[in-house]
Amino acid sequence: MPDMSASVSLAMTHLVPLAKEVDENKVTPGVLGFIVFAVMALAVWGLMKSMSRQLGKVDFKETPDPEAETVSETASAKPGQS
Repeated sequence: MPDMSASVSLAMTHLVPLAKEVDENKVTPGVLGFIVFAVMALAVWGLMKSMSRQLGKVDFKETPDPEAETVSETASAKPGQS
C-alpha cells in the first residue's frame, strides 16, 4: 500500500500546478463544442420528424374482439328470458 500513496501524492504534485495555470474566466467550449451541440440538435430534429411521420401512419381502429362481444351479449340478457 505505500506504493499507492506515493503515486497519488506524486500525481497530485504534478496535476495541481497545471490546474492553477488555467484561467477560469477564459474556459469556453470553443468551436468543437458548438459543432458537437449543433450535430446533436440536428440529430434530435431528424429523429422527431421521423417519429412524427411514423405516428401519422398508425391506424387506431381496433378490430372487435369476438370473446368480448359474446360476454357483453350474455351480460345484457336478462335472467328470466331465453
